[in-house]
Amino acid sequence: MTTKIFDEKSFTQIQKDMDEFDRKRDDVIKKSRDVVKLSKQLINSVHRDEIHKAEKLKDEIKKALADVVEFTKGWPALYYSGSIKVAEQEYVEALAYLEFVKNKRILEYKDANVYMENYLLGLCDLTGELVRRAINKAINEQYSESVEIRDVVAMIYENLMQFDFRNGELRRKFDSIKYDLKKLEDLVLELKLKDKI
Repeated sequence: MTTKIFDEKSFTQIQKDMDEFDRKRDDVIKKSRDVVKLSKQLINSVHRDEIHKAEKLKDEIKKALADVVEFTKGWPALYYSGSIKVAEQEYVEALAYLEFVKNKRILEYKDANVYMENYLLGLCDLTGELVRRAINKAINEQYSESVEIRDVVAMIYENLMQFDFRNGELRRKFDSIKYDLKKLEDLVLELKLKDKI
């Protein structure tokens, strides 16, 4: 009786699975780029105070992200890939910025419906957009909003300090908030010295 030493069918199946994974990965990359593009458009609309346009983009971006996440079902390696990570953090940054400008609150984790680390990364990125807004508001003599933004960034920083971030992307992005906060504190100090607030 001879035994089968090598099962060629299993290797054929592995090759098919790998080919399908590669095709799906390419689709995930494209779909994730669409989410990132929509996120940037939403942020720019908010900076231009085009809130109605931003709301429409919000609906588009939610659908685009849901589609790409659904597409990765059954393929965990695709969901936890870099493409989805970037898409989710850009999504959080955009929605959080809109939420702050429109309702003066920070987008909650439960409302974001993304992986927890990607939520925190998006929140860290949000502070850069808030600095930009604070500077623009100061230029337009809307000083109280600049002060309010400084307080919000300080609150985000203080809450994130409770975490013990290891070295990595999240640690680097968290550390960058210090510099955003310093810019805002310098801005507020300058406004006080000029008796603007």
